[in-house]
Amino acid sequence: MTYVSGFLIPVPKSNKERYTELAKLSWPLFKEYGAISVQENWENDVQDGETTSFPMAVKRQSDESIVFSWITWPDKKTADACWASFETDPRWEAMKEMPFDGKRMIFGGFDTIFKA
Repeated sequence: MTYVSGFLIPVPKSNKERYTELAKLSWPLFKEYGAISVQENWENDVQDGETTSFPMAVKRQSDESIVFSWITWPDKKTADACWASFETDPRWEAMKEMPFDGKRMIFGGFDTIFKA
C-alpha cells in the first residue's frame, strides 16, 4: 500500500492565493521525486472544540484558515528521498518563503491501511 505525508497548517486568510500558488509550483518537484498525488484543502467548516480540534491543534488565530493536505507516495523510502532533497536541490530554495507560520504546522507520515 501507499505512504502518505499529512499536514495541518494555519495560513493567514490574506495569504490564500500565495499558498495556492506555492502548492501549484511545488507539485512538479514533488512529482519528479516520486509523489503519486497531492491534495490541498482550504478550511470551509472547521469548528472550535472544547477538548481538542483542528483550530486548537494549530493554535489558529482569528485571521487564519486551516489547510489540511497530504501527499501520496508509493512508499516511505520515496517520501524520505524527497524530503532529503530539500537540503540538496536548489529548486526548493526558491520556495523557502512560506506564506504561513511553519512553527505551528503539524505533519507526519502514515502507512495506508485501507483505501476504497
